[in-house]
Amino acid sequence: MKKLFFLFPFIFFACKTNTQVAIEATQSNPKLVIDYKVKESEVSSALKYLSSDELEGRETGTKGIEKAAVYLEDFFKSNNVKPYFSSYRDTLSTFKAPAYNIVGYLEGTDPSLKKEFVILSAHYDHIGIDKKGLNGDFINNGANDDASGVVAVAEMAKYFSQTKSNKRSVLFVFFAGEEKGLLGSKHLAKKLKSQNFNLYTQLNIEMIGVPMKRDFLAYITGFDKSNMATKINEYTGDKTIGFLPKEAEYKLFFRSDNFPFYEAFNAPCQSISTFDFENFEFYHHVSDEFKVMDVPHMTSFIQEFLPAVTHMASSPTKEIIMTK
Repeated sequence: MKKLFFLFPFIFFACKTNTQVAIEATQSNPKLVIDYKVKESEVSSALKYLSSDELEGRETGTKGIEKAAVYLEDFFKSNNVKPYFSSYRDTLSTFKAPAYNIVGYLEGTDPSLKKEFVILSAHYDHIGIDKKGLNGDFINNGANDDASGVVAVAEMAKYFSQTKSNKRSVLFVFFAGEEKGLLGSKHLAKKLKSQNFNLYTQLNIEMIGVPMKRDFLAYITGFDKSNMATKINEYTGDKTIGFLPKEAEYKLFFRSDNFPFYEAFNAPCQSISTFDFENFEFYHHVSDEFKVMDVPHMTSFIQEFLPAVTHMASSPTKEIIMTK
C-alpha cells in the first residue's frame, strides 16, 4: 500500500473443467456453487517465496524484484495464462530504471462478452532494504504488503485457467512501482486507455495476510463510489464486504493501484483489504514476514471470492456500476 504518513508508530502511511462451476441460483440468490478448492499448501509456498530474504524486499528496479518477476512469469506459463502484450513484461515509462508490470491474459469464452475486460490486480513491489534495521534484520519482506495480494490474484488466475469459467476476458496484473507512487498502475492505465481497452471493472487486492475481528471478511476502498460491495455480497451469499470508517478517513481509495484506472476509465475500480489498522503492527516494517501471516485465512479469503470474481467475469450484463 502506498505510504501513509499519519498513523500509529509503525505506519507512515489433475485438470479441472468448467463443469466444476455450477449455478445454484435464483434471481434473489445468484450464488455459485464452486467445487474447485484453493490449496493451502500452494498459497503457503507462493507466499513464502515472494516474501523470502532472497528477494531482498522486492524494491522496484532491483535484482530482488527481478527474481519475483521471473517467478510470476513462470507461474503464468505453467498455468497456461498467456501474455497480453508481446511478453508478460510491460515496461514502465514512469520509472528511470528498468521496471516491469507483469501482465497475464485469459480470453473470454463468450464471443460477445470477451470484448469486455475484468482486471484482477495486486502490486508485487515493496520497499527493499532498511538502512537502520532491527535486531540485525534489514529486509522489508512485504509478506502482507503485498505478497499476500499477489498470491490471491495468482490463485484466481489458476482457477480461471482450469475452469474456463470467464465469459469476459480477464487481465491478471502484478504492478511494479506502487510504493514509488502508483507508477506501474499509472503507466498501464494510460497505455490501455490509449488502446481503447474496454474495461468493465477492476478488483485490486491489497494486504490480506491477516484477518479482521469484525463481522465481515474484508472492506472495499471507495465504498460508496459503486455498488461493488453490495454485488460481491450478493455473489458470495455472505457478508463478505463491509464498510470500514478508517478507509474513508484516510482516503485509501486514492492510495492504491485501483485509482489510476478509475481516473482513466471512470469505471468501478476498487481495492479489497483485510488490514484494518488494528490487526497488523508491521506495516512498512522488517517484521512483515511470512511467519506472521495467517495462511488459512488467506486460503479462505481466496475461496470465498471465487464466486464473486466468476460473476464479474460472466454476468450477461454489467451489473457493477458507478454510483458517484
